[in-house]
Amino acid sequence: MPDGLSVAGPAGTGPLAATVARVGELADKLGLCHDEVFSLQQLSAQSGVPVGVVKALLEGREAGEPDLQTRFLQRFDLLRRTRLKPNGRRYTQQEIADGAGMSRQQAGALINGDRRPTMEHCDAIQRFFQVHAGFLTAADADALDGALQRTEQELLQKLAGDEREREAHTLEASGDTGDAPVEDALQRLLLDHGVRGIAWRAAQLPTDKHRDTVTEWLDMLLENVRRSES
Repeated sequence: MPDGLSVAGPAGTGPLAATVARVGELADKLGLCHDEVFSLQQLSAQSGVPVGVVKALLEGREAGEPDLQTRFLQRFDLLRRTRLKPNGRRYTQQEIADGAGMSRQQAGALINGDRRPTMEHCDAIQRFFQVHAGFLTAADADALDGALQRTEQELLQKLAGDEREREAHTLEASGDTGDAPVEDALQRLLLDHGVRGIAWRAAQLPTDKHRDTVTEWLDMLLENVRRSES
């Protein structure tokens, strides 16, 4: 495999292992290559987790940086290397400072690790680079799990579209021109691929804000599928 990764099923347990299994199952149903779905480079860019840690976590091994400051510096450095200006160049320290609403000295201290970031700093930098909340601070396993859940949403949309297309061909071949229920195929797929489990886990989250985030993800998935069918 190009990335040197074998995702035959992670040895670990927990939310990340469950997400890896679901994504792998969806990839198999869609006939997609695991090399692409579980691309180490792509998952690293999406999650901010170093490639070597992504590989270890996918294989079920203990890995990740426990120190928040070190994680922040790793993720901030990745943003500066991978989220470039339209001309392909990196944002300057002054441009980051201006975009994040801080002084050049503050930005420099954060980049160099001379100052510990506050949540306000993290939120401002994340908004500037247009990445999701928690990109700079989430634990490595959680960050990778979030990236894979977004992959899962994309694969579910594709699978729902493929299933509707097959149903349309079947109806056309049988001469039935009636409209097939738009929601049935999607609902069946979502139930088959863990929405009940997602809902159960969401109920265990500590705050309404966390639960609202899960609801927003599901709403976005449903809206995207409806839009693709309109």
